[in-house]
Amino acid sequence: MIEQKEGSITQIPILTMPNDDISHPIPDLTGYITEGQIVLGRDLYQKGINPPIDILQSLSRLMKDGIGEGYTKKNHAELSSNIYSAYSKVQDVRALATVLGEADLSEIDKKYLKFGEEFEQKFLNQPSTENRNIEQTLDLMEKLLRIIK
Repeated sequence: MIEQKEGSITQIPILTMPNDDISHPIPDLTGYITEGQIVLGRDLYQKGINPPIDILQSLSRLMKDGIGEGYTKKNHAELSSNIYSAYSKVQDVRALATVLGEADLSEIDKKYLKFGEEFEQKFLNQPSTENRNIEQTLDLMEKLLRIIK
């Protein structure tokens, strides 16, 4: 913030790494300097997901201070954790499906695959013409989580 001026200055450093190596010292150290990182996923981009944000590698150090009762919904943190956990499980199931084939997956694993597809297409994939507010976003999270219940 600048004294006696409205607004603030936001810096958005953009890094590209050879072979997408996020563990390279430059992006790793940048994560300690900034209050968060938004990581774009090449695999999501190739699926046509826009913006192709890889939620499993992205992070925010400030989110916990701006969510929950009085800010968003009381269960925001729980929803966020559940979505993160479920999408992480999707990656494991997808890896298993490449070995076994989808037909040999358990019913719950098939639900996780469906959740993953729906999550990417309806949650991550957000056209620039869609103006989804936080309440709509949280409602969508709840709806998507019902797939695996």
